Amino acid sequence: MKTDGFADLEPPISPFRDKVALVTGAASGIGAATARAFAARGAAVALCDLDCSGGSEMARSIEEAGGTAEFIEMDVANEASVARAFGILTDRFGGLDYAFNNAGICGSPTLFLETEAALFQRIFEINVGGVWRCMKHEAVLMETGGGAIVNAASVSGLKGFDRFSSYSASKHAVVGLTRSVAIELAGRGIRVNAVCPGVIDTPMVAGAGDEVLQRALAKVPMRRMGTPREVAAAVLHLCHPDSGFTTGQVLVMDGGGMA
Repeated sequence: MKTDGFADLEPPISPFRDKVALVTGAASGIGAATARAFAARGAAVALCDLDCSGGSEMARSIEEAGGTAEFIEMDVANEASVARAFGILTDRFGGLDYAFNNAGICGSPTLFLETEAALFQRIFEINVGGVWRCMKHEAVLMETGGGAIVNAASVSGLKGFDRFSSYSASKHAVVGLTRSVAIELAGRGIRVNAVCPGVIDTPMVAGAGDEVLQRALAKVPMRRMGTPREVAAAVLHLCHPDSGFTTGQVLVMDGGGMA
């Protein structure tokens, strides 16, 4: 049978169909876009967030569009809440194939010498501890059939940012955690990677203030913000079976800023 040299093109049936994906911080922004992207390709999606109203509405909109989704309340900073959420996920879907650990906070621009210990600890408890807690549960669920985990880091995890030292330090930690866990889980068929977005059009970025935003955009060669959908596409790329030999890597999408 003649193939015209295109035998390796993606088949018409999505490889995400009938799979299960989990997204934390799924009520808005990058998390919501990623949940929609997984659902649009046939995956059943567990949307996890502390924002019950926003998360439930997002799950409802996915269902109305013909997808399969369920909102599960989760506080990634609380082990009991995380364990409960994963118990619900297991009861509802039976297993897990993909996970995007996206929940995180940034905090207001604060000089290092004026940063309070409580803020520093809170940022780490959510941004790093949340990824750590979720990955432990995800790895257990993926042990029998393998899977792919993507963690939300940031370009702030690859270079320093003044007035965001706590956030930057937390994202550096996410990168290190991703690379280290990837080594340990590689033999179990579980891939672990991270995305490092730059300035993305999300509520978190808007909350940093116009001065911070303009200062950041001035360093972006493409002279625009990225979109949540563009980050979602990168997450699905790392989860796709065609990326099966990719683990322990960080994928930067920042309009050329790191270049």
